[in-house]
Amino acid sequence: MRITIVGPCAAGKSTLARNLQARGYDAEDCAQEHSGVQTMWLQIGKPDMLIYLDVSIENICQRLKVNWEQAYLDEMNRRLTHARQHAHLAIDTNPLTPLQVCDRATEFLRAIGILPQ
Repeated sequence: MRITIVGPCAAGKSTLARNLQARGYDAEDCAQEHSGVQTMWLQIGKPDMLIYLDVSIENICQRLKVNWEQAYLDEMNRRLTHARQHAHLAIDTNPLTPLQVCDRATEFLRAIGILPQ
């Protein structure tokens, strides 16, 4: 079961992918937010499960130590519209630690019968 993770920059995609891999899942992150191709997430790897991570501009700026404006996040979110609409699970990462994000994803996967390999 291939799991792909999408979301804006600094949402925690690569961290979640690594944490899920450590728990035995086939997970990868996809930098869809940088592409104008709305279906890029489908074209790279053809996932069985799509997880979408949300993040605020405030947390992006804090995590990346940048001074981006809301318009930059709005554009990333526009590019991610198709993926967001097709996500099996969306997680707001703003109030969560990376471990809590992984726990939520794992709980969801187990609840629908997807177990580690």
